[in-house]
Amino acid sequence: MEFDYVIVGGGSAGSVLAARLCEDPETTVCLIEAGGEGKGILVRAPLGTVPMLPGRPRINNWAYRTVPQPGLNGRRGYQPRGRALGGSSAINAMLYVRGHRLDYDAWADLGCNGWSWDDVLPYFKRAENNENGADDWHSDSGPLEVSNQKEPRKITQEFVKANAEMQHRISRDFNTGDNEGAGIYQVTQFHSPARMGERCSAAAAYLHPAMSRSNLKVFTGVRAQKVILRDGRACGVSFSKGGAGAQVVKARREVLLCGGAFNSPQLLMLSGIGDSDMLMQQGITPLVNAPEVGENLQDHLDFIHSYRTTHRDTLGVSLGGALDLFKAMRRWARKGRGLVASPIAEAGAFLKTDPALDRPDLQLHFAIGIVENHARMIRLGHGISCHICQLRPESRGRVFLKNADPRTAPGIDPRYLSADIDIEVMVKGAKMTRAIMSAPAMRPHLGKEFFLPAKLDDAAWADHIRKRADTIYHPVGTCRMGSDATSVVDPQLRVRGVDGLRVVDASIMPRLISGNTNAPTIMIAEKAAEMIKSG
Repeated sequence: MEFDYVIVGGGSAGSVLAARLCEDPETTVCLIEAGGEGKGILVRAPLGTVPMLPGRPRINNWAYRTVPQPGLNGRRGYQPRGRALGGSSAINAMLYVRGHRLDYDAWADLGCNGWSWDDVLPYFKRAENNENGADDWHSDSGPLEVSNQKEPRKITQEFVKANAEMQHRISRDFNTGDNEGAGIYQVTQFHSPARMGERCSAAAAYLHPAMSRSNLKVFTGVRAQKVILRDGRACGVSFSKGGAGAQVVKARREVLLCGGAFNSPQLLMLSGIGDSDMLMQQGITPLVNAPEVGENLQDHLDFIHSYRTTHRDTLGVSLGGALDLFKAMRRWARKGRGLVASPIAEAGAFLKTDPALDRPDLQLHFAIGIVENHARMIRLGHGISCHICQLRPESRGRVFLKNADPRTAPGIDPRYLSADIDIEVMVKGAKMTRAIMSAPAMRPHLGKEFFLPAKLDDAAWADHIRKRADTIYHPVGTCRMGSDATSVVDPQLRVRGVDGLRVVDASIMPRLISGNTNAPTIMIAEKAAEMIKSG
């Protein structure tokens, strides 16, 4: 088998790249994906993230684990990542968030020429079909449907009001380049009548409609083993399916890695691209000495305030709640509305711990259920949770090989809270969040607060954070982009030291952006597709 382009990974970036590159009928494209097609009811129904997220059983989910984290009292963290066409956009909360304009300007300042806010905004817009129509910040003609939530819970609206009572700004649009304030999130959800209320994953938006093209071949249920290099050039990919032997798909032009912050560096290292000493320790012949492959891992650490609610207009476990859910399922099937259409994290806020900061350093996700331990902890009754994360942590981790077997999960060490400033900001954020949850608008709706005593000093807050915090699913940075010789990829996303090989996913981000990472990943792929087409 031979194609012009071979794409490894059918997630948010891979779905975009495959669809865009095969728009030219003379260009042949092959995409290989370890998971399934991403078309099942749990993917299409937004509330389906609840059974998929915990990884028990593993449904469309790699369900990775970290190594023990000293900053989290030695606990091993959980890292759900999408394993299906659409990748994590098939299992996430669908929030459409771009980050702050200064995040991208900082990329440009770090040597990533062509990646400032003004440079990337056209690619955000190229992707987007916003329900509110086109303006200076948005488009209504792209493949990715971005919708307003039709029926956010009343308690969600009260959360926004509570922020106003605490003198926080109210935002009607988090995606203009200045995201400060509280509001209700827009979501990647179909608003067109034919699929109203369904999840609009990157695969549903881009890839599934393109799969009928004769110049696109998509393999699902296969696992990449390594990139094949010959005379300093990537010329194909070795992969396996089930217990069968290795097969090879050749690339005439380029191999494009879209495995994400964990799988892309893993595949580079398995292919002999990485720190030479480490590769030799694993019995892999080094072909390109690239010590930064797998380094620079950054992620948003999440701490949760959970409360019982005084009514059951939220997710919960009760007889009445089960009847409500059954009715909601029928309503969603008929009209695409109601509880089953909810992203769960219906509202949020971007706040500053210090008014002198140039942009928010905290993000809140207000969830209409007690989402503790990645929905693995089930409580009787109904409740809500408010999640707080530090947007620009200083802690840096790494991804590494445990052995040379492609079937082995990568080693993941985020080194959470290894920088002292990170726990300081998290403590400030936890206290600010509790103040919002105690505002007059919230008091009639909330009952018991779980886990936390009424009064804590900063040391006690830090202890609770170390005991309970974990990821909110935004790993980036392990194939860092830059203009310096030690960066893994250059600003055209070409892997240094190898011809015909690029990385196109969140792993190329030199710094974590101030928000959720799915919309930026789609933007990266849109920009990469244009760069690849233009040669």
